[in-house]
Amino acid sequence: MFELTPALIAELQTMDTPTVCNALELLVPGRRGYGYTVSPLVCTRPHLKPMVGIARTATIRSAHPSDLAAPEARALSDAYYTYIDKGPKPSVIVMQDLDEQRGYGSFWGEVNSSIHKGFGCLGLITNGGVRDIPDIAEGFQMLADRIIPSHAFVHVVDFSRPVDVAGMRVRDGDLIHADQHGAVVIPHEVATRVRGAADQIIRRERVIIEAARSPGFDIDKLRAAQGKASEIH
Repeated sequence: MFELTPALIAELQTMDTPTVCNALELLVPGRRGYGYTVSPLVCTRPHLKPMVGIARTATIRSAHPSDLAAPEARALSDAYYTYIDKGPKPSVIVMQDLDEQRGYGSFWGEVNSSIHKGFGCLGLITNGGVRDIPDIAEGFQMLADRIIPSHAFVHVVDFSRPVDVAGMRVRDGDLIHADQHGAVVIPHEVATRVRGAADQIIRRERVIIEAARSPGFDIDKLRAAQGKASEIH
């Protein structure tokens, strides 16, 4: 059973998301072409540490009012918040905007960032819009497709099912690593090995970088450095 411990969180936060992606290429080569965001997202607070948390998934629409009657709409909203509150912590919300015109209205602003932070959420990743940027809960990170002014008719459609946000397929319970570069899903079975794999790659890269920055660098020195780097395991 996978457990996201404080020690593992702290270890994963020592790396940016590109470094994690590099490590996963070594640990799970078959994942090289998927499992991370491939469309650009706006990061509202690039100075924050990387988010490392368990995914809680949901879908929204905002271009038109919900088709549900008021009592059913309230019940769905309550069920969504219960799902977030009762889930594993810390969490990262991964929310897919289903509208053809994504970001027509925003679910995310001062109120929902405060509610979700209170429920143990670190932030969110969405292909929709966000707003209230100066008033977002302190320390709450947001990676979004765009920044917009209105919430329009925004409402939750579903939750806890697989979603696709910026090309990244995410299931409820996945381990997420995200920063200003984007986000990646870390398979549970290799999470404790990411730091070691990243260190190996960094040692290899350092040999090449140091050679490239040395006087008289040329193709022969590059080839020699590449050879030395390949021997590092």
